[in-house]
Amino acid sequence: MKKIDNLIIAKKKFRSRLIVGTGKYKNMSDCAKAIKFSGAEIVTVAVRRVNITDKKKPLLMDYIDPKKITYLPNTAGCFNSKEALRTLRLAREIGGWKLVKLEVLGDKRTLFPDMIETLKSTEILTKEGFKVMVYCTDDPLMAKRLENSGASAIMPLAAPIGSGLGIQNYTNIKIIRRQTKLPLIIDAGLGQASDATIAMELGCDGVLVNTAIARAKNPFQMALAFKNAVVAGRQSYLSGRIEKFLFGNASSPKEGII
Repeated sequence: MKKIDNLIIAKKKFRSRLIVGTGKYKNMSDCAKAIKFSGAEIVTVAVRRVNITDKKKPLLMDYIDPKKITYLPNTAGCFNSKEALRTLRLAREIGGWKLVKLEVLGDKRTLFPDMIETLKSTEILTKEGFKVMVYCTDDPLMAKRLENSGASAIMPLAAPIGSGLGIQNYTNIKIIRRQTKLPLIIDAGLGQASDATIAMELGCDGVLVNTAIARAKNPFQMALAFKNAVVAGRQSYLSGRIEKFLFGNASSPKEGII
C-alpha cells in the first residue's frame, strides 16, 4: 500500500503542500475562491491587517471557515521583536492560535527579515508554547540557529517579498535542506507556477504564495496552476532525477544496430 505523503508541521498533518496568503486580493470573495482552487489547507492571516475581530466590517471567517482551513496568524508589518511578540500573543488571545508564522522585517525597502530580532523572538515564543514557523533569510547558518532555538519550520525567502523573481540562491536552499530535519518551506518572491515546481524539486516540503496568485490577471487559474506545480515538483523530487552529463548520452541501445 502506498504511503500517504503528508506535510507534517508541529505534528499536524496536511495533504496540500501549498500555503497561500489572504492579502492583496480585490475582495474577500475572490480570496476565498482562489483558496478553493489552490486546494490549500493552510492560509496566512496578517493579524495587523486582516479583519478578524470587527463584526461591523466583513470578517475573514465569513469567507474562509477556520474549522476547515488552518489559520496561520503572522506578524506581517512588524519591524522589531516587541511588535511581533505582542501581535502573536494577541492572536492567541483572540483565536487560541499557537501555530504561528513569525516575520520580523529589517527595513521597508527590501522587506528582508531582521535575523537578530527574528532569532530572539523565536526563542521567546517557543518558550511560551508557540509552534513557530519562521520567515528568514536563506543563510544556512542562521537557519540552523533557528532550528536549535525550537522553530517548527524554516521558511527562507526565494527573493524579496512580492518581487516575483523566483528562487535566487539554489545552493543555499540545498544546504539548508541537507542540514535540517524541520519542514523547509519557501516563502516570498515566487512569481509563477514553475517557481514552485523548482522549489519542490530542490527538496523543499512546501511553498507559501500570496502576491503571485492574488495579483495575477486570473488569480483562480494561477491558484490552480500553483496547486498542480507543487504536486508535480514533489513527485519529481521523490522520483529521483537522472545524473547530469556534460555530453550526450544516447537513450537507444548501442548494440544490435543494423
